Amino acid sequence: MLFEPARHEILQPFDWDEKCVRETIARIVEDTSAAFTPDTLWPAHPLDVESDAGSAPALTPLYFGAAGVIWSLHYLNAVGAARTHNGWLEQLDPIRPRNRAWLAAEGFEADASFLMGDLPILMLRYAHAPTPSLEARLAELIAGNMDHPTRELMWGAPGTLLAACFLFELTRNERWAALFRDTAAHLWKQLQWSDEHGCHFWTQDLYGKRVTYLDGVHGFVATASPLIRGRNLLSAADWSRWQDAITNTVGRTATWEYGKVNWRAQLDSTGTSNDRLLMQFCHGAPGFVTCLANLPDTTLGDLLVAAGEAVWDAGPIAKGASLCHGTAGNGYTFLALYRRTKDAIWLDRARAFAMHSIHQSESDAARYGRLRYSLWTGDLGVAIYLFDCLRGVAAFPTLDVFYPPHSIAAWSSVATASAPTHAPRAG
Repeated sequence: MLFEPARHEILQPFDWDEKCVRETIARIVEDTSAAFTPDTLWPAHPLDVESDAGSAPALTPLYFGAAGVIWSLHYLNAVGAARTHNGWLEQLDPIRPRNRAWLAAEGFEADASFLMGDLPILMLRYAHAPTPSLEARLAELIAGNMDHPTRELMWGAPGTLLAACFLFELTRNERWAALFRDTAAHLWKQLQWSDEHGCHFWTQDLYGKRVTYLDGVHGFVATASPLIRGRNLLSAADWSRWQDAITNTVGRTATWEYGKVNWRAQLDSTGTSNDRLLMQFCHGAPGFVTCLANLPDTTLGDLLVAAGEAVWDAGPIAKGASLCHGTAGNGYTFLALYRRTKDAIWLDRARAFAMHSIHQSESDAARYGRLRYSLWTGDLGVAIYLFDCLRGVAAFPTLDVFYPPHSIAAWSSVATASAPTHAPRAG
């Protein structure tokens, strides 16, 4: 099979209820706001820590900690999804040293990590209080991360590639466009070729292992996503060879069954659990569709639709409602296909998953006595997914969108000497 039935559950037949969706978003935001204290931040959830959550220190990274909660609350307020105060960004400065201490305690030297490090915290500060020294530090982090051995979104150069793209979109400063091109060129040099599979791939040195992940966080398509997003910053020739490599690798690694498709976690067989066909954002078809849905040509169109059908067949993820490995993350598959195909069936399916994710969120809150205060692994990501289902928009948080539209509008209305108004396509 293309998925493991035990990892999924039957989709509950809840009708789409806009009032319920809006109330759920408001409940999550209000509960999250009330749970915060400057000293303890937000309590770590038992599913996000290995020790007893009652004694575990607060988590701080964008991925599953306080920085991600602040990003979410600020974003939800900025896009009109929920009302909250405008002072959350003021908490970023005290969180930063705590995040660095957490990284050090875990044994990571990763200030430039897009999902775990200083980088996203500084990116948020830069949008609201730009200084030359902060710009220089951001550029230093991006440039210094090109040789990171993980070669994936969470820790490595693909994450800083995406950061450079977001910073360029915010400021139109050629500095970020140049860093995007330099990082892309470096990643191209690190590509390997598999004679066995007839495609390109990267090897990731990740958590003490050498792996060949293909997926939407640690693998090949997670890198394809920022390349597709920033393709207009590349020369026509460079983008053409990237597009050929992406479409070839994605096509050759697909596993077809009865007209539907999924992908294994790694290119090379390892004889371990990593060979399984999972069906979640971080491993499997949902991440592939979300990362590739903006590909400008139609080469992979049928493949992406077939993957979407497989996600629908699998049903909601039994593990919970989250983005990274839950029902909301899988639901973005349908929003991405709705954006790509304009077929309303995909919006209907996204909304069906949204209603089921509300049920899962409420059930987990009752079980643990609290919400899961995090972006990629918890209820804040679910709230953003619910809002995107309301408006029929595919904007996966911190992957499709980092800066809210009002931040970009504010930058574009102010001419600065350090921010040229355009970055022409090279070549």
